[in-house]
Amino acid sequence: MLSSLWYALPAVLAWAMSGSATLPEHAGPPTLRVRWLGHAAFEIVSPGGTRLLIDPWLLENPSTPATYKDTTRWGRTDARPSAILATHPHPDHDGDVPLLARVSGAKVVATGDHLEAMGIPEGQYLSINIGGVQRVGDVEIHAVPAMHSSTPGRALGYVLRFADGRTLYHTGDTWVFGDMALIERFFHPSVILLAAGGGRSGEDPEAAAFAVRTYFKPSVIVPMHYGTAGAPLATEAEVRAAFRGDRRLQVLVPGEEKTF
Repeated sequence: MLSSLWYALPAVLAWAMSGSATLPEHAGPPTLRVRWLGHAAFEIVSPGGTRLLIDPWLLENPSTPATYKDTTRWGRTDARPSAILATHPHPDHDGDVPLLARVSGAKVVATGDHLEAMGIPEGQYLSINIGGVQRVGDVEIHAVPAMHSSTPGRALGYVLRFADGRTLYHTGDTWVFGDMALIERFFHPSVILLAAGGGRSGEDPEAAAFAVRTYFKPSVIVPMHYGTAGAPLATEAEVRAAFRGDRRLQVLVPGEEKTF
């Protein structure tokens, strides 16, 4: 609450001095921007303007719009990420990370052995492990467990904590597991980017919905890792059916950005 008031203070003071009868529309805290790039790939822009990519499998991802497959985009000053986060070493998650790291010069967040396996230059390492934290701009990046196979290293999820106190949880590939209760207790995720595709990759839509009902109290649920062409994953209709009646569900179209 106090952090939100801090962000709003300049606008409120300006309004008070102006004598206006209505509060300015921008009096609230800056917005969090979330763009789904298909599958488990997301572009996140923090309220303070820090740009992050998570699991940016783009070039061979059949659900990623062409605009985001152009690697030169990620080297532009208006789109260059400050960091790239990789949850685990499967090609539909980290396959494009080395190339995007070269193009953008961004730091790469992953376990140390995963960074080494990807061939990331040491100057771009932001090594992390479960329980660890790295800071990039105005974002704290926390590594949490994910229940999934991984060689080398181990699979991770990430919780991003923003300066206004909100948190975003990217589950990575996972099955529902009891330590989700600890993730809720420590971080209280406001936004959850939730793997829900099932198949050979992890929890299906019904299990994903069960995980949220059982362990979390988010304001927003964004399903991911489903509907990717050529993969035996759940459809959008199946995801919507599993979350029927849950108004927190925000189903995005690949390339679409939402602000929170």
